[in-house]
Amino acid sequence: MSQQNMSLVLYFVVFFGIMYFLMIRPQQKQAKQRQALLNGMRVKDRVLTSGGIYGKITKVKDNSVMLQIADKVEIEVAKSGITSVENRDITAEDAKKNGKKNDKNDKNSKSDKNNQNDNGINLEKEDSQSNSKQENT
Repeated sequence: MSQQNMSLVLYFVVFFGIMYFLMIRPQQKQAKQRQALLNGMRVKDRVLTSGGIYGKITKVKDNSVMLQIADKVEIEVAKSGITSVENRDITAEDAKKNGKKNDKNDKNSKSDKNNQNDNGINLEKEDSQSNSKQENT
C-alpha cells in the first residue's frame, strides 16, 4: 500500500471516531434514558403526553398506561406517547442507589409540613383573637 492510501484510511478512521463520539454515542445514551423512564413509570406518577395532556397514571399495562386527566375521566395512552414524568426529579439509577435515603427524607418533609400547618393555624387564631380585642375597645 502506498503512503496516500494509508493516510486516506487514517482520515476515515478519525472521521468515524469523531462521528461516533459526537452523534451515535449521545443518541444511544438518550435512548437508554428514555427506555428507563418508560419502564420506571408507576401508578400515581404525574406525566405529560406528546399531545400536551397532563395526567396521573392509574394503571400500567405492557404497552400502554391509563391516565386520569380529570375526575372520573380516564384515557389509555401508549407508553411511547409519554414524553416526561413531571413529579419525579430522579432517574431510575438514582432511585436504586438512593431508595432508602429518599424514604427518610420524605418522612422528614412530611413532619416539617405538619409543623408549618400547625404554625399557620396558631397564627390565624392569634390574629382572630387580636382582631376581636380591637373590636371590643
